[in-house]
Amino acid sequence: MLFQHVAIAGLAHIDAPRRLSSDEINARLRPTLDRLGIRVDVLGDIAGVHARRLWDDNVQASDAATLAGVKALADAGIDPDKVGLLVNTSVSRDYLEPSTASIVSGNLGLPDTCQNFDVANACLAFINGMDIASRMIERGEIDYALVVDGETANMAYEKTLERMTRTDVTEADFRSEMATLTLGSGAAAMVLARSELAPGAPRYKGGVTRAATEWNKLCRGNLDGMITDTRLLLIEGIKLATKTFEVAKLKLGWVAGELDEFVIHQVSKVHTAAFTKAMGIDPKKVMTIFAEHGNIGPASVPIVLSKLREMGRLKKGSRVALLGIGSGLNCSMAEVEW
Repeated sequence: MLFQHVAIAGLAHIDAPRRLSSDEINARLRPTLDRLGIRVDVLGDIAGVHARRLWDDNVQASDAATLAGVKALADAGIDPDKVGLLVNTSVSRDYLEPSTASIVSGNLGLPDTCQNFDVANACLAFINGMDIASRMIERGEIDYALVVDGETANMAYEKTLERMTRTDVTEADFRSEMATLTLGSGAAAMVLARSELAPGAPRYKGGVTRAATEWNKLCRGNLDGMITDTRLLLIEGIKLATKTFEVAKLKLGWVAGELDEFVIHQVSKVHTAAFTKAMGIDPKKVMTIFAEHGNIGPASVPIVLSKLREMGRLKKGSRVALLGIGSGLNCSMAEVEW
């Protein structure tokens, strides 16, 4: 999946407005924590997640994705009728059917010639969406594609906290659901284009993907919660990431010290430390947002990329590594030349 003619013409993110601190969650969980004898602040001290963002009531995944899509199209300076493909990549969805993509497409007023669909692959889906769109652009089938993602964790928090405060919850139940309370809400969107239509724009060079699907039972989630074997998920996830990074070195010519920024999936303090150590990455080249925003699923990689641009950390010619991993297990690593 290497591309010669694909550019990132537009990029945007939306931060959900409501801040929910880990202190507030721990206060609500206090009776359960005391009954089970849990004295460690798992969310703050171990995961390093001190807050996360939630939407106001009644905001759906399509609403959030639409907001980001409008912003990305404006950033690219193109009209909606030029978009030939819309890919929605969110874990969150309004309904099982119709597709969330069709709702976003209708909201944005995209033309009847614009193909639209959802791509679901846990936290890896946004990069998958970029690759699908880039293949169509590279082949000359379309000029512009819009990849969107809107994540809504509100219901997961409500239902999980209800279960975790029941008097019959066990320590095993408690620990298996704890990762749900690191999730966050947010949205991101990206406009990809044929490079000649966006001169001077960052180039998406593509990347490599590897799978370890024998570990598909380590994290299983629905809209109302998630059950996770956090220890084994970390171990096997780092093994797969290390394997994928070796392939990226071979296929993309990566040398860790020569890359300028590493945009990694935002999970936790423990995951980030293990990831950077295993890959030999300078932690100063890894901007993290999980401490204040939590794990925003597949939106986390484009949100960090957008925030890096907003901060002025991306200079012309910067080599940016996108490192994504999703429960299943699947891993993709790709490069953007700014």
